[in-house]
Amino acid sequence: MKSIMSASLVAMATLFGSMGSQAQTARPVLDFATADAIRDHCLARAGQAGHAVAVAVFDDGGDLVSFANHGASPAAAAVAQWKGRSAAIYRRSTRETASWNVPTAPMIAAMEGGVPLFARDGTAIGGVGVSGASSDFDAECGTRAAEAASLMVSRMEN
Repeated sequence: MKSIMSASLVAMATLFGSMGSQAQTARPVLDFATADAIRDHCLARAGQAGHAVAVAVFDDGGDLVSFANHGASPAAAAVAQWKGRSAAIYRRSTRETASWNVPTAPMIAAMEGGVPLFARDGTAIGGVGVSGASSDFDAECGTRAAEAASLMVSRMEN
């Protein structure tokens, strides 16, 4: 009886062990260090330009990964989060989503300043939202910060 149970346990361990090696394929994700680097780069750029901004970085599921508000209003902080989450989940810049004319879509931002984040292979990994300066500056700040972190803000063309 013991030998049958031992053989069964070995078979189950082998089966489950082999399943783990064929699990899910790894894909790029936004880690905390990269999100913080994007936030810090944008804050430094804004500071050099004399702007007080809030910066919010989200993962591809729309969850906040990194955030800072350095002197911007509480409203600007909320708008930065709105822009960043929209860019992350729609995988489009908020300049583009603003032109869609669907203001009641869930979590969609209707003003420039949010950009999506893509890994070099084109995988969507999140979004960044900036608010507190002009919309043009906000978008440019997020874009340059993403590029400084070796990410893209649009998918590669096939």
